[in-house]
Amino acid sequence: MTMRIDAAACLGTHDLLLMTFDTLRFDVAAQALAAGETPNLAAILPGGGWEKRHSPASFTFAAHQAFFAGFLPTPAAPREADPAAHHRLFAARFPGSETTGGGTLVFDTPDIVSGFAGHGYRTVCIGGTGFFNKRSPLGSVLPGLFDESWWDEDLGVACRDSAANQIGCAVARIAAQPADRRLFLFVNIAACHPPHHFYRGAGQQDSAESQRAALAAVDRQLPALFAALQARAPVLAILCSDHGTTFGEDGYQGHRIGHPAVWEVPYAQTLLPQRVRVAA
Repeated sequence: MTMRIDAAACLGTHDLLLMTFDTLRFDVAAQALAAGETPNLAAILPGGGWEKRHSPASFTFAAHQAFFAGFLPTPAAPREADPAAHHRLFAARFPGSETTGGGTLVFDTPDIVSGFAGHGYRTVCIGGTGFFNKRSPLGSVLPGLFDESWWDEDLGVACRDSAANQIGCAVARIAAQPADRRLFLFVNIAACHPPHHFYRGAGQQDSAESQRAALAAVDRQLPALFAALQARAPVLAILCSDHGTTFGEDGYQGHRIGHPAVWEVPYAQTLLPQRVRVAA
């Protein structure tokens, strides 16, 4: 289910968390949830479940360019059925937008990252996949939008402990921010992106089952992140995949193709309350 959020009303009072589970398929996320493998996600997802949405793109760079322009995954139901459900949380102002509603937070900037920065937010990127590694001009475009960005091989897709390392980095960067300054934290989760066969043991191949195991490994790390964020301020949290992938369906392997397994992604938006820690 979709939690309706007035994003404009959250400006200045809420921190923002945008977490993308890179390459996570909707069906894999839903199956992991139903099997009880992601209890920490289940605890914060509105209604206890993922919403099926459609990605604006079929691979990481294009999807995140759209996200940072305010085009998050689109509700799967037609807009005519519920136009308000298609109103976007954020938008970079442009004439003729049909998905900008009364609660949309609209920026007079080319992207929402600089839009939040212009309102005093510290913007922090914890990279995962290669489009955030800053090892080339192309790999510097997306992290270059942020005030600070972090990536090394221990945060990347080939590291089996990437989830713990990414969350640890995020928690450290949260702690380094002034308590009275609002924060836009972006985390590109690497573990769900191939290769993830090693989450099922030696001799395995990448599959829907190994992606589920990777997601379960990520879920185990999330309480530390949520606790660190909620100790600062209430949080507007967006959790989603950027695109899915294929594991042999209809003869396809991988993504950057027009297959339902690629376009259908899990999505959730929610508000997390501030939880002030009481000294013992």
